[in-house]
Amino acid sequence: MPKDEKPAPQVVPPRPGLGHLIDATGYSIAGMGRLWRETAARQELILGAVALGLLALFGASVAQFLGFGVLFALLLAVEALNTAIEVLTDRISPEWSRAAKDAKDLGSLAVGLMVLCNVGFVAAVGLGLV
Repeated sequence: MPKDEKPAPQVVPPRPGLGHLIDATGYSIAGMGRLWRETAARQELILGAVALGLLALFGASVAQFLGFGVLFALLLAVEALNTAIEVLTDRISPEWSRAAKDAKDLGSLAVGLMVLCNVGFVAAVGLGLV
């Protein structure tokens, strides 16, 4: 191997037991850091803060706050998956392709539907429907 070439990184097998849990927590924290670099995720976090304020203004119950918390966590999870799809799509298909566009559009649709679910839930609480 020439001097200027680095060896390919080796895949480290997962550790068992508590080590696996510690590693998985680190991966999740790293994923949140990566998600934070996405403008859409930061906008969704602002939307979540506004929604919490509205729920407080509406006098939402603890159950309604918990329901929103679950919906909002799902929104962030879908945003993370959408970001993963975009990253992989850009890696696999750096040139424009219909398949790459479809994958990204479908991921965006999933995020958009979750945003609508969150907004709809807050509106339903405000209107006294939930």
